Amino acid sequence: MSIHSTTRRWMQAGCWLLLVLCATAQAQTRAWLDRQDISDTDTVTLTIESDAAGAPDYAPLRADFDLSAQTSSRQVQWSNGGASTRNLFAVVLAPRRTGTLQIPSLQVGSRRTAPLQLQVAAGAGASAAVPGNAAVFMETEVDDATPYVQQSVGVVVRLFYVAQLVSGELVLDTPDGASMQRVGEDRSLVREVNGRRYNLVERRFLLIPERSGPLQVPAAQFNGRAAGGFFDDMFGGDGRLRASAPARTLQVQPQPASAPQPWLPLHDLRLRYTAAPDSGRAGEAATVVVEAVAVGATRAQFPELPSLDVGPDAQVFAEPAQYDETFNGGTPQLKLTRRYSIVPRGPGTLRVPGPRMAWWDVQAGEARVTALPDLTLAVAAGGAGGSAPAPLPVDTRSALPGQAPAASNALPLAALPAPTRPWGWIAAAGFALLWLLTLAWGWRRRRHDGRRAPAPVGVAAAPVAPVSRAELRRAMESQGLDEIIALLAAMGRVQGLEGVIGRLADPVQREALLAMQQARWSGQGGDVAAARQALRRAFHDGPHWQPVTVAENNGLAPLYPSGP
Repeated sequence: MSIHSTTRRWMQAGCWLLLVLCATAQAQTRAWLDRQDISDTDTVTLTIESDAAGAPDYAPLRADFDLSAQTSSRQVQWSNGGASTRNLFAVVLAPRRTGTLQIPSLQVGSRRTAPLQLQVAAGAGASAAVPGNAAVFMETEVDDATPYVQQSVGVVVRLFYVAQLVSGELVLDTPDGASMQRVGEDRSLVREVNGRRYNLVERRFLLIPERSGPLQVPAAQFNGRAAGGFFDDMFGGDGRLRASAPARTLQVQPQPASAPQPWLPLHDLRLRYTAAPDSGRAGEAATVVVEAVAVGATRAQFPELPSLDVGPDAQVFAEPAQYDETFNGGTPQLKLTRRYSIVPRGPGTLRVPGPRMAWWDVQAGEARVTALPDLTLAVAAGGAGGSAPAPLPVDTRSALPGQAPAASNALPLAALPAPTRPWGWIAAAGFALLWLLTLAWGWRRRRHDGRRAPAPVGVAAAPVAPVSRAELRRAMESQGLDEIIALLAAMGRVQGLEGVIGRLADPVQREALLAMQQARWSGQGGDVAAARQALRRAFHDGPHWQPVTVAENNGLAPLYPSGP
């Protein structure tokens, strides 16, 4: 083999290795979108991951998007004795037009990302007949033009303006025959209308019709002032801006005669278990958590989730529900979460019926029922129902005539081995010596403790970790009665509920604890919630303890007088 052929092979291998390394490095720079389809009123987040030095060049994006909220982070990882750096960049994109928009290949240091596509659809209520030269205009959008009585209707008012605003006021009056309130904060966007770029402000309202028939939503009004420009200064313009949105008329439908009660008009209702056990233990609580998502409802309109009816085989304690109200586009949306504690009374198979809710579908005009499947719990025996302990040996020597033999832990005398006599004497002498030493130590300790201040009666000698009032408040907000009693017992240095009640000086606090204990075992979820509120009010400034009693000096002489 010649030297030239060997060199050529080495060069070819080096080229292939270089290509592989380049391809690997290029694959370490990538970009992705959090969504592929949005409306022209929404935004999308572009994320770029790269190990190359330098930030991305976002300039190619500005042709079709408005950029905001640019962030970056760096992570360093150690592997096989070497360090690798990974950079993450994110930017929020607001589309300027509809259609299929291209996310071009972006330069990141010495590398480039792959191009992406984004589908942008026109938002509901977009204006198509706005003059192209208008400096300011408005529009009003409702999510349902034919709602039912007491249905939640989302209303969005949009203000489009070109010049920079110095001041302004946007007003939408409440229509007759309905209630309306503003929801959330204003939203600022940028949109292109008829080839002209506008700044956009969205304001959301919640409208609830109170009677059937035509309902007119008044025209939204805007009065403001724009920053003065060259022509305003030359010709005396004051920069005032005025605009109004056309009034909208809704046709409110009455409540159908066949509608289920309570009346609950919604766009959609979804139920799911976020915690659903399949086993349990008698006397111990098993937790079931139900989540409901109602599209087109508010917290004030939505009823309580139904309790879990398990019959006499178990007790159910329902915690107060947790609410989260948001907007899905222009429609209100409510998420409700409720926790149930199920305590089986005995072992066996426990069937828990799934919750059911009847509601009215406002889009289809039909009554619907959303239900969750039943749960089946395999309940094992509790601590008291386990295997019985082995019987103790019977000591027949102490039984009187007519009495049952008494149980004893002592073994029969015949079972005790006879000790060897020399070792027995030695053991007896050792025990006697230990007894004398213990007696002398106790006498010296009594003399030493007599000079100290007497310790409080009933206070444990072992150190106890302090419990703050903040911990107690958090426990009363979210934890169970057992945890609350444990914290109070630690604060009062007592044992159990009886010890806490005996130590409390405030009768209101004692009654609140007893009421919570009674409501806990009554099986009524509403009583538990009311009792928990009363408990929080009673302990809002912490427990009120009785003063600690001090051991009294009775004046008697000590059993063993002090030495000279």
